[in-house]
This record gives sequence, structure tokens and C-alpha cells, in this order.
Amino acid sequence: MQENYLAKWLNDELTESELSEFKKTDEYASYVRILRASDQLEAPGFDAEKALMALKNRRTLNETKVVRLHPFKKFLSVAAAVAVVMLGAYFYSNTLDENIVTGFAENKEIVLPDSSEVILNAGSQLTFNEHSWEDNRNVRLDGEAFFKVAKGERFTVATDAGTITVLGTQFNITQRQGIFQVVCFEGLVGVTYQGKETQLPAGNIFKVIDGKIIPTGAPTGSEPSWLHKESSFKSVPLKYVLAEFERQHNLEVETQNINGDQLFTGTFSNTDKELALKSICTPSQIKFKFEGTKVLFYGE
Repeated sequence: MQENYLAKWLNDELTESELSEFKKTDEYASYVRILRASDQLEAPGFDAEKALMALKNRRTLNETKVVRLHPFKKFLSVAAAVAVVMLGAYFYSNTLDENIVTGFAENKEIVLPDSSEVILNAGSQLTFNEHSWEDNRNVRLDGEAFFKVAKGERFTVATDAGTITVLGTQFNITQRQGIFQVVCFEGLVGVTYQGKETQLPAGNIFKVIDGKIIPTGAPTGSEPSWLHKESSFKSVPLKYVLAEFERQHNLEVETQNINGDQLFTGTFSNTDKELALKSICTPSQIKFKFEGTKVLFYGE
């Protein structure tokens, strides 16, 4: 059969003689079956909008980088993150300090993890770490406090002025602006001041005023007077006495024409301000008057 018979047949262009000759070929019957089958086929419907949307979706998928994690690897990642958070929380909690603060005209009693007792005077702060207490019985004091230390390993109180070290005893520490004083009521206390340690047996006082060590006699009584609602002083500059009055009575103090460096020896009440004012002014030969919420101390 000539090569163009099939095309001419499909286009119905064969002559009678060519068609007769084409029908005699072996391929003719096959071409007829193919043609009949193709006539029964229907072209699928075409939706242009759906086709466009499908094309856009394929482009988005091709442009997006998808990272697939193995389920076990994902579990390990989550577990590692949780472990980091828990470890951080543990170290944070172990470095977190307890801070106990007293305001003016306020005292607080604190029981430490080893059952040692501390009583904070007004306007003071005590800091310690409960989590590391078994390894280090260390506290920091700013202000004044009376300690009853349970017997055990070394107990250390750090202040801006000096460090106090004991094993088990009772003592009082005052660390205010210009004053550093340690009174030992029981046992033995080691006081380190300016790099030098002084052993302080019971019944002795270590006192520093304005950077100068002041020899002082034995304390009166077995406890500091402020535990009994009184503030006592022996040869202390008047300016520090008035500052303590301000803390104990929560009153603002001002001064006029008085010598704050004159020494004061005496006691005033921490609960009765009128009595306290007379106890301060009479021996100091000064006067006072109230000006609103303030107290003015003034000279003649």
C-alpha cells in the first residue's frame, strides 16, 4: 500500500480504484476497528478555572521547602528542649536568695533552715540561700539583727563593714551608715574588720564609729535593748541616735542649729514617741517640734 493511502482514506479522498486496492491490504481491517472505537470516545470536559488553580497549587508546592522530621528525631528534639528548661529552672532556683526586709517601726523574727533564729530590727534586710544552706550557713545583713545560732558548722554573717563568724552562739550586729557594732552575749564570735580578725568572747563589744574602732565596756543584760522596745546608746554621735529614732517611729527627722557629732548616752522608747523625744532632747539640751509629719530638732 502506498504511504499516503491511510491519510487520504481518513480524509475520504481515495479514488474508487485506490479504495479497492486499499481494502485488499492486511492493515485495512485493523484501521477500520480503530476508527470505529475512536468514534465512540468522548473528550472530557475542560474547566479553565480549575486548571488554572491546579497550576498555581503545583507552583506553590514546588516553591515551598518542606522538611520532614523523623517522628523519633522530633521526640528527641522536644525532650532536649524540656531538659534544658528543667535544668535552667533547677540552677535558677538554687541561686535564688531569700530576702527579708523590715520597714520603719517594724521587727521580724526569722527561723533559718538549721533552726537558727534571727530577729531583724527596723529598717533592716537579711539575705540567705535556703537551697545551699547545708553546705554554707551564710547570711548577709544590712541594718541590725540579733542572732541565736544553732550549733553546727561555721556560720557567717557578711555586712558592708565587716564579717562575723561563729559556730553556735548569741550575738547582735549593727551595721548602719557610720556605725558597725558586734555584741557577743554567748559563746565566741570572730569579727573581721579591714582584713583583721578579732576574737570576741561573751560579754564583749566590738564597735566602729566613722571608721574608728572605739573601746567599749561590757553590754548590759543578756539581750539587746531593742528586743524590749527600747534603743540604748553609749557614747554615740547624736546624728546616729536621731536616725534610729526616725527608723523606730517612722517619722521624718530634720535638724537645725544642733551639733550632730556630740556624743549621746541614754535610752529612748521605741513605742512612745513623746517619751522618746524627751529622752533624747533633755540630756542633749536641744528642743523639738512637730511640723506636719516631720519632727524638727533644733538648738537654742
